Amino acid sequence: MITRSTGRDALLLWFGSRAGLLMATLLGATLSGYADKWRKWDTTLFITIAEHGYDGEPGQPVDDGLPAFLPGLPVALRLVHLVVPDWAAAGLIVSLVAGAVAMVALARLAEVEGASGWMAVLALLLFPMAVFLAAGYSESLFLAFAIPAWLAARQGRWPAAVLLAAGASCVRITGLFLAVALVVEFAMRGESLRRVGWLVVPVLPLVAYSYYHYGRTGDWLAWKHAQEAGWGRDFAWPWEAWATTWHTAMGGGDFAVAFRMELAGAVVVVVGLVWLLVLRRWSEAVYTGTQAAALMTSAYYLSIPRSLLLWFPLWVLVARVATRRTWVIVLYALISGPLMLVNAGRFLSGAWAG
Repeated sequence: MITRSTGRDALLLWFGSRAGLLMATLLGATLSGYADKWRKWDTTLFITIAEHGYDGEPGQPVDDGLPAFLPGLPVALRLVHLVVPDWAAAGLIVSLVAGAVAMVALARLAEVEGASGWMAVLALLLFPMAVFLAAGYSESLFLAFAIPAWLAARQGRWPAAVLLAAGASCVRITGLFLAVALVVEFAMRGESLRRVGWLVVPVLPLVAYSYYHYGRTGDWLAWKHAQEAGWGRDFAWPWEAWATTWHTAMGGGDFAVAFRMELAGAVVVVVGLVWLLVLRRWSEAVYTGTQAAALMTSAYYLSIPRSLLLWFPLWVLVARVATRRTWVIVLYALISGPLMLVNAGRFLSGAWAG
């Protein structure tokens, strides 16, 4: 049952953690230069798209990897930029507001599933990759659409569910996996076939995006080919991907640390997926399993730990266990919390952190 304090507790945790992260990361930086500390890695690519479009900055070589990023976050950046002149600060604001929406929705979803809402939120906020919920990345904005969409589907509000899922599909290709999972959820709930047409809606933004790039380049799969051109993410058998990642992880240098995190993330992904299957959470297993299949058949592991931020069914399950055994969330916080701060420091120093 959703209580009145659910949203309040989620917002207290979200903004409290943002205040703590601000104090931890502001050290040694002026307020004017603070936003620039967050302008790292993909943040710069989102800003490039928002500022110049998919052709990139005029006079500079075209970045073939830009179409890998869907337009949801760049559009949000451009809107916020109308009142906030600094692009990096605009990204932080988008993630701050979107994250607040996502945390409230996660808390409510957890309570619908019979778990503690604040524990689900806390588990996500203390996850080692949670720095990306604060940075100008697309995770917070995606979750701000995806979790309310799933909550609406659970409550049988399909028009709202598919429209919110369409919003998620504007932000990340993960919206495609969410759309497939909604089809499974629809079938499992035995909904009337008269409503089945709604299930097409979440796919429409992806079709429109593919059509846009077809008009630009003649390539219907520009987003996929951009992944290959920009990051070398060609198809590989799962054992080949594991072997390649393992070889790099056992080497030296900063990237070895990052790839060790990828291996650890892959283990968590498999455990989480098996957990959902054992519990017969079929629709959630489809949502997470399709993501796992895509990530673990790439030439090498990339951003697997970060993808777990999007696995809201996993955070609900963690909360269900912790609701019955409070020591679980305490132990989790003691282990994961420091790792989250370490990884935040790595990200702000310019190291690859997931």
